[in-house]
Amino acid sequence: MKKVITYGTFDLLHTGHINILRRAKALGDYLIVAISTDEFNMLKHKQAYYPFEQRKQILEAVRYVDEVIPEHNWDQKVEDVKTHDVDIFVMGHDWEGEFDFLKDYCEVIYLPRTEGVSTTKIKQDLSNRK
Repeated sequence: MKKVITYGTFDLLHTGHINILRRAKALGDYLIVAISTDEFNMLKHKQAYYPFEQRKQILEAVRYVDEVIPEHNWDQKVEDVKTHDVDIFVMGHDWEGEFDFLKDYCEVIYLPRTEGVSTTKIKQDLSNRK
């Protein structure tokens, strides 16, 4: 069985998220999604609308996702790959090169993001409607 892993906050689930999850799942048989905990988001100066447990429940309902695990910090990726016997690590192309160190443990693939959609853009659009 080929296992794939990806990481993110996955707040305000949108078509961009679904596209990357669908394409990541197509690369293997089992997709693990590591989502940033609320505490980790605070360290990254990132504010999610939904708390961790709600984001986890939403992702668990997506048909492409087989397992959801917490991301507590930047440094856990190597351990996650080893612990979960991961074959492929996937991230959006805007992270290209950032995780190449994982090539010592698994294949690393950067997928193109969906043009014109992002959680940041959605939050900005909603803010501008006031």
